[in-house]
Amino acid sequence: MLLTGPEALKSLTRAYESNRALPGFVAYNLETVQAIVAAAEANPEHPVLIQAGSSPFKHAGRDPLMRLALDAAKASSVRVGVHLDHSRDLDEITACLEAGYTSVMIDGSHLPFRENIALTREAVRRAADYGAWVEAELGALPGDEDVSTNASATTTAMTEPAQAAEFVAETDVDALAVAVGNVHGFTATPVRLDLDRLSEISSANPVPLVLHGASGLPEPQLKAALTRGVAKINVNAELRRAYLQAVQAELPKAIPGSDVVSIWSAGRDAVTEAASRIIRQLA
Repeated sequence: MLLTGPEALKSLTRAYESNRALPGFVAYNLETVQAIVAAAEANPEHPVLIQAGSSPFKHAGRDPLMRLALDAAKASSVRVGVHLDHSRDLDEITACLEAGYTSVMIDGSHLPFRENIALTREAVRRAADYGAWVEAELGALPGDEDVSTNASATTTAMTEPAQAAEFVAETDVDALAVAVGNVHGFTATPVRLDLDRLSEISSANPVPLVLHGASGLPEPQLKAALTRGVAKINVNAELRRAYLQAVQAELPKAIPGSDVVSIWSAGRDAVTEAASRIIRQLA
């Protein structure tokens, strides 16, 4: 069943209050959407978010992927929300809200502080008309959302706790994505979060925090983040890697007969398994 905005926000708040996290799984196509829903149905006590956002839209097209994610969530037997990830376009945000998205992320992290506030405030205003909740971002993550090759494990624009408090107070945003050493994609060296900074950010403002770039994060670091205000974890690279490894293994058997169905099925099953493991890890 597709969660409403208020229902999804309540799930986020409950996770925040109990040191758990709501998983946001990035979807690019039919198979990854199906896999995320299958993982949710295998773990029915834990709501999840399908993140059909700006970057996947470039591959699949906004309307087809948007409708696919929403229809799959509605048809599911469990609680599934649909989230617009990393949008910098207010018109795109409005289109997704009109379609029925549970939540949206306005990404003004590339802008000067005051401009980020102004952009986020407008996104919050628009979302209120649809009952959706809003995530924003303050700070900058290295790495690429879609490519995970040798990402740097350092960042030069970490979130400042005092600035985060001012940002949340002025925008009335529902959740804040932060930069505390996290990186988009896998890295050659282990990622180490600045947990002290994360604690300061959490203490300085009352909203749940979001951790992007959590794929490959050592479990002790992940668990520590959950006790320091992080209540939503974005997962992308781990699902992509699982999909591609399964496809690679299936290719030698599939190519002689041009069996594309076996390849797609193998990728989908691998994503389901990876997403299920992450759901349980965050519970």
